[in-house]
Amino acid sequence: MGKGSGRPQGQFPRGSTGEKASWDGKRYYSIDSYLKKAFGEKVYRLALHGGMTCPNRDGKLGSKGCIFCSAAGSGDFAQQASVPIPVQLETAKKQIRMKRNCQKYIAYFQAFSNTYAPVGYLKRIFMDAIRDPDVVVLSIATRPDCLPEEILSLLAELNQYKPVWIELGLQTIHPTTSRLIRSGFTLECFQAAVENLSLRHIPVIVHVILGLPGETRAQMLETVSYVGNLRVFGIKLQLLHVLSDTDLGVLYQKKPFPLFSQEGYCEMIADCLEILPQDMTIHRLTGDGPKDLLVAPLWSRAKRSVLNQIQQTLKARDTWQGKFFLPTKTP
Repeated sequence: MGKGSGRPQGQFPRGSTGEKASWDGKRYYSIDSYLKKAFGEKVYRLALHGGMTCPNRDGKLGSKGCIFCSAAGSGDFAQQASVPIPVQLETAKKQIRMKRNCQKYIAYFQAFSNTYAPVGYLKRIFMDAIRDPDVVVLSIATRPDCLPEEILSLLAELNQYKPVWIELGLQTIHPTTSRLIRSGFTLECFQAAVENLSLRHIPVIVHVILGLPGETRAQMLETVSYVGNLRVFGIKLQLLHVLSDTDLGVLYQKKPFPLFSQEGYCEMIADCLEILPQDMTIHRLTGDGPKDLLVAPLWSRAKRSVLNQIQQTLKARDTWQGKFFLPTKTP
């Protein structure tokens, strides 16, 4: 995407395609590494709730949401929607400071679709977050079909105050799977959203779910390769969690479908990292499913163990992010 890619400049690791780079002792370019270079210290994420819903829930497109989405709309760890944003921020900071000595934060609007509201309301809550002196980045999770022109203009305006990141849930590029999970948007819609954000120099982080029902390893890697060639700022690789309060949970309990083993998932992550460009930040490698809702896979509860095994897998294979990345034309 060239000059208009919306990717922050000057923070990328050394190394080119196929060459081994160094990211603070890791074999992939974690978002922690990027943030430490950009802001001089570790930056923590504060999960906020903007009180919005989703066109896949309010009847515009559907009423049940995506098949894997919990009642909290992926905001299971966010603050309470009824509380003003400045209070949410202070509460979240106090919770983190009980465990960590931290001074800088990402204000992360996580639950549901966080650009699905009138532009005046969005400007108010986002400015409430940006004005906090401890907030260094505003990160907004939303859908690609919730970015009309007036919202894009607002995001570009906010990006002049502090960095704004947009997180888009692609999950898969395969139409059959998209219909199964009820995503409600097309790949063409997603592509247009990425281009519109990139033209405004707004970094994009793409969410991909690994292990969706019916998808082969080859199909998952096709999705990851597609994202790698978009040349967006970052990617979240999310293990499929089966939660009890979702339609996916109902489906699984009626007719269980194959899920990754821990070893198989760590090998899959290594495969994915190998085909991603070295300057793409990795924002997630597994995921956190609420323990009281998690049906499967139960091994995912031990997140630290999973991350350690991923590192061990990369080391055992003597591989790293970008080892086999081959740029191709973006579809």
